[in-house]
Amino acid sequence: MRSSLLIAILTSLTACGSPEPTATTLTRVEAVQGRAADDAGQILCAPQGAIGFERVCALDRVVTPTGLLLTVSKPDGGFHRLAVTRDGRGVIAADGAEPALVSVVDNATIEVAIGGDRYRLPATVKSSR
Repeated sequence: MRSSLLIAILTSLTACGSPEPTATTLTRVEAVQGRAADDAGQILCAPQGAIGFERVCALDRVVTPTGLLLTVSKPDGGFHRLAVTRDGRGVIAADGAEPALVSVVDNATIEVAIGGDRYRLPATVKSSR
């Protein structure tokens, strides 16, 4: 779906007599699509055994009395619950025996590894300065 939307956008740009899209234009279009998909609850993930990341996992956010709870659902029906922390760790496993390992991808994304699955989550990463 993502590539078909990208092709449709590029086709309409070319049809209007616009110059060929540049790498910068493609990067911007992909960023807009990524934010729209994040807003719709679709995130990049690499379930255990996957070669790379694809936008095939769903993210559900629920505010509870103890804070924000995220449920990340995989295409096979499996899921992980993560609690958003306020102490700089990002997220922690909300249930289960396996810890969530968090690494920073860029200033707007973290990667969470848990139980052989990896998820790319939107986040505000603050500098440690």
